[in-house]
Amino acid sequence: MNKVAVIGSGNVGATTVQRLAELNIADIVMVDIVEGLPQGKALDILQAAPLMGYDVDVTGTNDYADIAGSDVVVITAGIARKPGMSRDDLLATNIKITQQVCASIEQYAPDAIIMTVTNPLDIITYAALRCTQFDRNKVFGMSGLLDSSRFASFIAKEMSCSVKDVDAMVLGGHGDSMVPLPEYSTVSGIPLSKLMDQARIDRIVDRTINAGAEIVAHMKNGSAFYAPSAAIAAMVEAILKDTKRIVPASAFLNGEYGQHDICLGVPVKLGKNGVEEIIELELTDQEMEALRRSADAVKEGISKIRS
Repeated sequence: MNKVAVIGSGNVGATTVQRLAELNIADIVMVDIVEGLPQGKALDILQAAPLMGYDVDVTGTNDYADIAGSDVVVITAGIARKPGMSRDDLLATNIKITQQVCASIEQYAPDAIIMTVTNPLDIITYAALRCTQFDRNKVFGMSGLLDSSRFASFIAKEMSCSVKDVDAMVLGGHGDSMVPLPEYSTVSGIPLSKLMDQARIDRIVDRTINAGAEIVAHMKNGSAFYAPSAAIAAMVEAILKDTKRIVPASAFLNGEYGQHDICLGVPVKLGKNGVEEIIELELTDQEMEALRRSADAVKEGISKIRS
C-alpha cells in the first residue's frame, strides 16, 4: 500500500486527509505539533470508513518518525491569511516552519516527493527545494491547479454550463500577479474569446486573481480549504497512479519560459517521479510580459529568504 504524509492538521491538512482517504489509494499519516489534534481528527476520519467505503489506515501523530516510508509528503503547516493580509505577509513565520519540516523529511522520508501548500507558495516551494537539496522534479507546489479550478468554476457560472465541460489554465505566481490564460481556457474545446466578450473575460480573470482574498474576506478568521484540498488530492492521485496528468503547478525553472532559479506556476506532467516534464506553452508577447512580472514578484520574495 502506498503511504502519504500530510504535515499540518488544520482545515487544509485535515480535509486533505479526508479526501485522500475517500480516494482509497494510500495509507495516510497526519502530523502536527499540537498534541491530540492530529490523533483526534485522524480517528474521526477513520471511523467514517465503514460508511464511506474506504479501506486505508489513517493515523495522527506528533512524531515525525512516523512519516518514514512515505511516497508523498504534503506540507500544509503554517499560519493562514487573515483579512487584509497578503500571502507574502506570511513569509517570515512560514519559512521557519517549512525549514523545520524539511529537516524532518530529510531525516525520515528522504525518498519522498514533496508537495508544498503553505503560503506564500512559490517562495515556500523554493525554500523547500533548497532546504532538502532534493532533485527538482521531487519538490513542487500545488497552487496552479487550485487557481485553474477557481477560474474554471467562474467560467462555468458565467456560461451557465457544466463545470465538466470547462478546462482552464492559470500560470505564474500564486498571488496577485498570477496569469490566467483565456486563450488556453475552453468550454468543450471552444476558446473563451469565441464565447464571450472581452469585458466578461476580464471580469472573470479579475475574480480569479482575487478568489482567495474573497474567501478570506467572507470568513474573517480563516481561508480556503475545500478547493485547495481537492487540488492536493488530485495531484497526489496523479503521482501514486502514475497517470501523467498535465496540470499547472509551481515547479523549479532552469531556463523554461526564460526563467532561472525560481519556482513558478507552469504546466507540468505529473507521474510517479513527480514533475516528469515541464510543458512550454506558446504565449503572446502580452502573456509573456505578464508572466515575467509575476516571476519578478516571486523573485522579490525569494531574495528576502536569501538575505
